Amino acid sequence: MRAAAAASFRLAPAANPPHRRASPTTSCSLIPAPTARPSRLFTLARRAPAARASLGISHDKGSEVSDADVVGQNDLLIVGPGVLGRIVAEKWQKEHPGCKVYGQTASTNHHSELTDLGIIPSLKGATISQKVPFVIFCAPPSGSDDYPEDVRLAASNWSGEGSFLFTSSTALYDCSDNMMCNEDCPSVPIGRSPRTDVLLKVENVVLEAGGCVLRLAGLYIDRGAHVFWLRKGTLDTRPDHIINQIHYEDAASLAIAIMKKRLWSQIFLGCDNKPLSRQEIMDAVNRSGKFDTKFEGFTGTDGPLGKRMENSKTRAEIGWEPKYPSFTEFLGLSS
Repeated sequence: MRAAAAASFRLAPAANPPHRRASPTTSCSLIPAPTARPSRLFTLARRAPAARASLGISHDKGSEVSDADVVGQNDLLIVGPGVLGRIVAEKWQKEHPGCKVYGQTASTNHHSELTDLGIIPSLKGATISQKVPFVIFCAPPSGSDDYPEDVRLAASNWSGEGSFLFTSSTALYDCSDNMMCNEDCPSVPIGRSPRTDVLLKVENVVLEAGGCVLRLAGLYIDRGAHVFWLRKGTLDTRPDHIINQIHYEDAASLAIAIMKKRLWSQIFLGCDNKPLSRQEIMDAVNRSGKFDTKFEGFTGTDGPLGKRMENSKTRAEIGWEPKYPSFTEFLGLSS
């Protein structure tokens, strides 16, 4: 995690939604964000025609799906049940036995796998009269003809109860040159790049609907960028560029913790608070002894330095801590 609904919603061009304020200093101050639910239920579910709803259990795009079961108070729709979505599903099912978890995909290629995991698969475009209390959108924009519209359709399946959460990217924070960056730092302006423009517009759609946004740092698991770099042996990029990361399991647990809070129209940040340079990451990989080969080194000298992400505000408000406090600890090394 593709226009009748589009006409009902303004894609606000503001780079910084009004609930986030930027500090004029090089590091950003922590400013409390409102946690109260808006007095008026402002959801896409009430504004989009029922015929545009996309939740269902049919493999036929655009078909009407009949479901006589009463929607459970903990039922969940995952749009884009890839690696992150499947971990969310597993954790959610453990916390809410008996709930229904739906997985919406762009094709039927992995529907049998989803069924084996206890996820009810559906194609984008299938419809159902029932709406669910919890929706998480974690499908990437790649492969989408109209990403904002995809998010609108997902939100139209939200009942307005529970929570609607969109997973975004820390690339939207306008920080560089090793600056410290937290939840209240400004976003990049509209027009800087097509990639960030799409995400900024989608975030505005989500926030207008009453949903929340989780901006995630680089996701990793037992495979990831470090494995790709290791296979390359050398990489023509600067070694001191800063990388911010979060383990897939921690991203999933944070997403669930946010949804369970049932908050409205807020932006959160997901990272492990232990930013590392590319060199530090690969030094840790070499020291871990988990791989048969060694990374030889970086040969580049140009390029941006990155930024240092810090999410203490999110942790305090949500009451969350990561299972893996750092990438080095994930590898079994002291941080």
